[in-house]
Amino acid sequence: MAMILDGNALSAEIRTEVAADVAQLTAATGIVPGLNLLLVGEDPASTVYVRNKSKDCEKVGIRSIVLRLPAAATEAEVLHQVRVWNADPSVHGILVQLPVPKHINEHLVIRTIDPNKDVDGFHPENAGRLMIGLDGFIPCTPYGVLEILKRYSIETSGRHVVVVGRSNIVGKPLAMLLAQKRPQGNATVTICHTGTIDLAEHTRRADIVISAVGVHGVITAEHIKVGAVVIDVGINRITLPDGTTKLTGDVLFDEVSMKASAITPVPGGVGPMTRAMLLRNTLTSAERVAGVKQ
Repeated sequence: MAMILDGNALSAEIRTEVAADVAQLTAATGIVPGLNLLLVGEDPASTVYVRNKSKDCEKVGIRSIVLRLPAAATEAEVLHQVRVWNADPSVHGILVQLPVPKHINEHLVIRTIDPNKDVDGFHPENAGRLMIGLDGFIPCTPYGVLEILKRYSIETSGRHVVVVGRSNIVGKPLAMLLAQKRPQGNATVTICHTGTIDLAEHTRRADIVISAVGVHGVITAEHIKVGAVVIDVGINRITLPDGTTKLTGDVLFDEVSMKASAITPVPGGVGPMTRAMLLRNTLTSAERVAGVKQ
């Protein structure tokens, strides 16, 4: 039976660390890290995500402001609000909850955020810095995966990692980070996706399999070799035969956990780590403003 890589426990540790660092920063400089969140529309899942992120901030001493705009808000109104926050020195992190309504250009919104306040790590400047190995904001989910590997002392150097998924938010940045000569890196990385022929042929050779495609059951026991580490980034809600729903990942947990050496659960794995790393990125932004971190 695989060791469970407990994201709930690790995220609690990180929140404790962030809270201590926030208190130290504020005591030394008077700066209170600030994260402003913009929610456009009333998507139920997005509303829950934003509420939880705001609560996380409150727990660690980060000041958070949530601004809700109606779904009919114009693109100009959204961009104006982002620019207002860009110019506000008390705001260290800006997060526009995605997705935004279809009449708003998501990429334009992301590009409008000041890269120094882009704590989601989605701005092209931060993506480019990540690509060539310079310091910048790492997207929170890849950052969370790296922290899981680090805190459970899972070796990546020289190992073969298969990343299933090629999104700009998870798959591509995670693959680049793991391939770089850095802690929790220096791996040989294969990127697979929905166009990959015979996915199992690739994943069975991997020492570490990371799935981030959002397809329930895409990774089965037949997809991994005995002793592999499995990181499940997927979040899917499936309907059970009795009509109830259940939150699952991409991995068939019960059968894969019998072959893997370590595995993340869903829920309770990568998800809470993503939220924890948002707090860490916000703190880092405030520390840079204070001059205590480059």
